[in-house]
Amino acid sequence: MPERRTVALVTLGCARNEVDSEELAGRLEADGWDLVEDAAEADVAVVNTCGFVEAAKKDSVDALLEANDLKGHSRTQAVVAVGCMAERYGKELAEALPEADGVLGFDDYADISDRLQTILNGGIHASHTPRDRRKLLPISPAERQDSAAEVALPGHAPVDLPDGLAPASGPRAPLRRRLDGAPVASVKLASGCDRRCSFCAIPSFRGSFISRRPSDVLNETRWLAEQGVKEIMLVSENNTSYGKDLGDIRLLESLLPELAEVDGLERVRVSYLQPAEMRPGLIDVLTSTPKIAPYFDLSFQHSAPGVLRAMRRFGDTDRFLELLDTIRSKAPQAGVRSNFIVGFPGESADDLAELERFLNGARLDAIGVFGYSDEEGTEAATYENKLDEDVVAERLARVSRLAEELVSQRAEERLGETVHVLVESVDEDGVYGRGAHQAPETDGQVLLTSGEGLSVGRMVEAKVVGTEGVDLVAEPLTGSLGCSEEAGR
Repeated sequence: MPERRTVALVTLGCARNEVDSEELAGRLEADGWDLVEDAAEADVAVVNTCGFVEAAKKDSVDALLEANDLKGHSRTQAVVAVGCMAERYGKELAEALPEADGVLGFDDYADISDRLQTILNGGIHASHTPRDRRKLLPISPAERQDSAAEVALPGHAPVDLPDGLAPASGPRAPLRRRLDGAPVASVKLASGCDRRCSFCAIPSFRGSFISRRPSDVLNETRWLAEQGVKEIMLVSENNTSYGKDLGDIRLLESLLPELAEVDGLERVRVSYLQPAEMRPGLIDVLTSTPKIAPYFDLSFQHSAPGVLRAMRRFGDTDRFLELLDTIRSKAPQAGVRSNFIVGFPGESADDLAELERFLNGARLDAIGVFGYSDEEGTEAATYENKLDEDVVAERLARVSRLAEELVSQRAEERLGETVHVLVESVDEDGVYGRGAHQAPETDGQVLLTSGEGLSVGRMVEAKVVGTEGVDLVAEPLTGSLGCSEEAGR
C-alpha cells in the first residue's frame, strides 16, 4: 500500500481564490492525496497567494514564512506557493523567498499532484517566467471559447468528469472538493478582465475575460446544493460582462432564474458588478426574482469625473446616484456595497469633496476605502502629480471615518425591516447569520435574539430590532423557521 501523502491548502485573498483552492483540492484528492486542515499535519503546505495590493502580498509572504517555520517542528516537509502572487512574479518570487520550496503558476494546476510529488521528493520544478496572460487568448471575445481549452483557467474545471477523476459525490460532481462545511459557497462565472483600469494589474496575470458555459455553472451549483450549500455567490473579475464571449451579453439575466430553481438552494448572490455596464434587464432580474438576492456589489472606486477618467473609468456622482435611485425604486431594501480609492494621482480637494457628496447621498450598506499606492506594471504608476504619502493617509482616515458613520446610519435605517437570515454559526456566543443585503465576510452580519430550534444552514425570517455599527440585531418571527419562499427578498 503506498505511503499516505497529506496536503493542506492555505487560502488568502478573494472568493475567486477560494474556488481555485477547491479545484486544486479536487485534483489532489482524485490523485490520492489526503487533505488536512492544519498545515502542521501536512507533508506539503500549499499557500494560495494574493497578488492584488501591497498589503495582500505582505499577508501572502507572511503565510509562506509561517508555513516554512513548521518544517523541522512538525510533519511539514515542503511549502509551495500558488495563486496570483506566484503567477505574477514567478522566478522573482522564488529568488526573493527561498523559504518556498516551489513557486507554481496557473499552468501547473493541471499537473499539481506531480508537481507536489516532485518537490516532496527533493526535486526542483523550475519557477515560471511571468507573461502577460491577456495575450494568450484572441482579442475578439467571440473567438476565445475555441482557444480556452489550451489556456490554464483556474476554477474552470469541467463538470461531468469521468469516474475516478471527479470526487465521488454524485453524477454531476465537478473537479472540486469543498474545504469547509459552510452553507455558502462561491461559484466562478468567468475569469479575467477586459477593462483597463489604470490602477489595476489583475488582467495582466489573470488574463482576458472568458465565461464559463452556463451548463457548467448550473451543474456545479446543483452539486453544491447536494453537498448542503444553501447560498451561492457568483464571482469573477466582472460579472456584468458574463456571456459576451458566448454571443449573449444578457446571458446572466437568463441564467439567474435557472440557478434560483436549483433544488435545495435558498439564495443566489451576484458580486463584482461594473456600474458602467449595468443594464435595465439585469436590474429587473436582480430585484424581482425569488431567491435572487437584491444585492449590488458595485465597483464605483470614485465619483469625481476627472479622477474616474484618470482611472480609465466612467460615470460621475449624479449618474451613480441615479443608478442607485433606479435600483431602490424597484427594491427599496436592496443592499449596495462598494470600494473607493482616495489619494489617486491628481486628486484635488474638490475631487475629494465630490466623493464625499456621493457617499453622503448613496446610503451604502458597506464601504471599503483604500489609500492609493503604486502597483508596478500599471498605467497609474507612471502618472505625475502623485500626492504625498501623508496626504493620502490623511484622506484615507478622513473618508474612512465618514464611511463608518454612514454605514452605521444605513444600518439604523433598517430598524423595523423584515430580513431573511441565513444562519451561519450557532455557539455559546450566539446565533449569527446574514441577510440578503450582506455578503460573506465583507458586509456585516445579523445577531438573532433567539436561537431556539436553529441550526447552521436554516433560513429565518426576522425583524430588525437593533444595530451595532454595520451589524444588525434581529428577532426571529413566529413560524419563520426554514422559510424559503422569499429567501432572496
